[in-house]
Amino acid sequence: MLTVFGSVAVTIMMLPYAFESRSVWAVWLILVFTIGSAATALYSAMVGVYPITAIEAIWSVVAVRRFVVTYRSLPQALG
Repeated sequence: MLTVFGSVAVTIMMLPYAFESRSVWAVWLILVFTIGSAATALYSAMVGVYPITAIEAIWSVVAVRRFVVTYRSLPQALG
């Protein structure tokens, strides 16, 4: 069951990353990527791979910041 969680977490992280540049919904794909990255950090902590946990946690924080900056730059009609 833990392996399924990890696979789903990585998939949730990678799909938005792959489609972000071609989508009008890019800001929301950044948010989904953030959630997937946090889930990947949780998974790696559960299996005891702490260097990956640290990397994914940092990546999640960077993605949250990127989401906030991107969201604030949208015109109000699109947000």
